Amino acid sequence: MTGPGTNSYLVGNRELALIDPGPAIPSHIDQLLTFCGDRLRWILVTHTHPDHSPAAKQISNVTGAKMIGCVMADDGHQDRTFEVEENLNHGQLLESPEFILEAIHTPGHVANQFCFLLQEEGMLFSGDHIMQGSSVVIIPPSGNMAAYIRSTRHLMNYSINTIAPGHGDLLNNPAGVLEQIVNHRLQREQRVIEALRHLGESGMDTLLKHVYSDVSTDLLPMAKLSLWAHLLKLEEDGVAQKKIAQHWAFGEERWVLLP
Repeated sequence: MTGPGTNSYLVGNRELALIDPGPAIPSHIDQLLTFCGDRLRWILVTHTHPDHSPAAKQISNVTGAKMIGCVMADDGHQDRTFEVEENLNHGQLLESPEFILEAIHTPGHVANQFCFLLQEEGMLFSGDHIMQGSSVVIIPPSGNMAAYIRSTRHLMNYSINTIAPGHGDLLNNPAGVLEQIVNHRLQREQRVIEALRHLGESGMDTLLKHVYSDVSTDLLPMAKLSLWAHLLKLEEDGVAQKKIAQHWAFGEERWVLLP
């Protein structure tokens, strides 16, 4: 699910900020330590999933660099080794004589996801909020489709020249990328609505076959999570409703479109 792997970014020259050190792979950690020497001052993580932050603790122990990010309650997907003195806040600035990084809270993929904007270059380090070549999986309850769409739209208010994603290559058409992301999510939402209208009261597996008929079989388990996120958004919007009945299979949920 990480494509070509997790991107680690270094910002600065005399004093370095390391963004998303990645998993605790010894060879990768050694390369970062060799390159940084005694210049590393900050370790920033966009979120605490195990492909983004586990190397932070080991690198911090060696260099004394400060770990910066946001820790949330463990939902079964969090790196529990990552620690901060204080959680990051939206709009917080990390300043050096060479650069300013602005923290932008972008919940959706997960509640503690932050992007970092390098103000001097208009480069947005997007973590898993935006990936190159793939849609981001939204996993409730810590992931939230409504929040994802809101925070993506919010990014349109910033002066962004390039997006540096957590996975994949640099994206040089940020306005187009952000618009495409929102449109894609809303188009998929419309397919959910149309499926509910056509099928009537339906369970998740039935809806999955109709809403994600264009997705390969091996990706359907991930697609089901995003479908769940879409349904929760429609419930929040007052468009759909979840129903549970005693005679159904244990834990089964069915969804219906509201009039």
